[in-house]
Amino acid sequence: MSAVATSIDAGQARAKPSPVFTRWELWGTLMVLPYLLIFLVFVLYPVGYGLWLARHPQSYVKLVEDPIFFRSVINTVVFLVVAINVKMVVALVLSGFFVQSRWWIKIVSAIFILPWAMPSIPTILSIRFMLNPEWGVINTTIFRLTGADGPNWLNDPTLALGFAMLVHIWKSLPFWTLILLAGRLAIPSDQYEAASVDGASSWQKFRFISWPSLRTLFLTSTILSMIWTLGDFNSVYLLTGGGPADLTHVLATLGIRYLRLDQVDLSMASIVVAMPLVLPLVYFMMKRLSK
Repeated sequence: MSAVATSIDAGQARAKPSPVFTRWELWGTLMVLPYLLIFLVFVLYPVGYGLWLARHPQSYVKLVEDPIFFRSVINTVVFLVVAINVKMVVALVLSGFFVQSRWWIKIVSAIFILPWAMPSIPTILSIRFMLNPEWGVINTTIFRLTGADGPNWLNDPTLALGFAMLVHIWKSLPFWTLILLAGRLAIPSDQYEAASVDGASSWQKFRFISWPSLRTLFLTSTILSMIWTLGDFNSVYLLTGGGPADLTHVLATLGIRYLRLDQVDLSMASIVVAMPLVLPLVYFMMKRLSK
């Protein structure tokens, strides 16, 4: 009889349901809840509200009818195609330079990383002050050397957009150089030593050793840089403010322009129309990472 009772008690103990959360899982959930609340209030709600404001078709009709919109789309495409590719190619070259183990290269690398480490507002505004046609240091130097007044650098749309791309390259180049430098350091040195024994030149070492190892990292970094640049307005907004005559706006700064004009629906519509540029880049990046 006691054996039967013992077996029944054991069966009841086994049938007792386990708690939904363990103590640590419960505390972890409670700790995460404030972050989820902040995410809902300050991220999902503003984005959802903005998309709700941009739901009307007339917002996109007014956006397309604005000639500044088409100019901004062209500027954005030029910015992505030219600035990003030039930046990544230069970063690839510089990563080969900084991988050398010489004492003075360490000093140069510390100086080289400063533009990326410094905040955007003071660094880009300082360049804008340098390009001032009246009292900027560049035109002042030109006047002292030649006696002639320097050009109004930011008054020409082509020059202004070109300087914005140069500022973007200068500001973010150290970061991508470090990424590619880390990729180079992951390549076994034995491969380069064997290539040297076989009499391979520097170009052959890069073509048959460095590039096959860095290709996936390089392409992924390029796509990721394009995605980030689509949402980056510092280089253009702080340097040119979209001028002259709103001819250097990109899609990221175009939304700020509409906000300043109290046209929130057009501001959100300009963000929504950038999705066809962002989504393919995200798809290709995730596809490459999945491999």
